Amino acid sequence: MNQNENNEQSNSHELSSHSGARYWGNVEVIEEGDTYRISRVEIKPRHGIKPQIHYHRNEHWVVVSGVAKVTCGDTEILLNRNESTYVPAATLHKVENPGLIPLVILEIQNGEYLGEDDIERPYDLNLIKPTSENK
Repeated sequence: MNQNENNEQSNSHELSSHSGARYWGNVEVIEEGDTYRISRVEIKPRHGIKPQIHYHRNEHWVVVSGVAKVTCGDTEILLNRNESTYVPAATLHKVENPGLIPLVILEIQNGEYLGEDDIERPYDLNLIKPTSENK
């Protein structure tokens, strides 16, 4: 393999800046384009993603393993393996793993803008007041 082929191969397997370990688990971007991103999201038992809202993308979540406790707007549901939900743009949402095994979700984001600076946390928006246990 010549140097150019080696560089091209390296670049095609670079991880997205969205990929990586989080305190609650891990995100691995599987594929992304200008208006979509497909990720494998793994959430540790008894952990969750903090409530958030974004304005320029929708999300579809498909549970691959484990149980997801999803809050979307005022609705809270439990999703099992092979079940899914839709999170429309501009909707406050969060996902938690109430179980004892890792929760694995395929997340499909679709929208005109997928930047991380489109995410707002409700504490920043004063939609949720912190309690003593959240401080």
